Amino acid sequence: MYLTTHTFFCVFFLYQTDLTMQLNLITNNDNTKFIQYKIARIVYAETGAESLPLVEAFASMIYNIHSKYNRSFEDIAHDKNIFDVLNEKSKRHQYMNVNVTDKKFQMCLRVVQTMMHGNLQDFVFGATKFHHADIIPEWAMSRGYIAEYEDILFYL
Repeated sequence: MYLTTHTFFCVFFLYQTDLTMQLNLITNNDNTKFIQYKIARIVYAETGAESLPLVEAFASMIYNIHSKYNRSFEDIAHDKNIFDVLNEKSKRHQYMNVNVTDKKFQMCLRVVQTMMHGNLQDFVFGATKFHHADIIPEWAMSRGYIAEYEDILFYL
């Protein structure tokens, strides 16, 4: 089933009138919650939520993209050029389906909420790009990274 931003948080009510059954869909028009969960899933999938410092660093990079390029969080959350995990062929894509009750995911969600409110310190010194240490993209070969957390390198 394909869910849009308008049906992500919804409640279904069934009720019976005479001999017909009605189905009403109640949607949450607050797109902010949907975007928070989407970004938290990206952070979880890209970092594995290995540590709080790594999650905070990754989230602060997202905030830097938002601030430096004046991009909405929704736009950033759908950009497959930034986040490889959004591509179905990515080896980390499967982690996008994390259970929302997972403790590590909940940590990611709390950090993302803090970040989206503008209350997260910049742990990556203005970085707006990243890559995992096991893959070095062509764009990174002529640059020096400015921050490193576990297996993720951050660049301006």
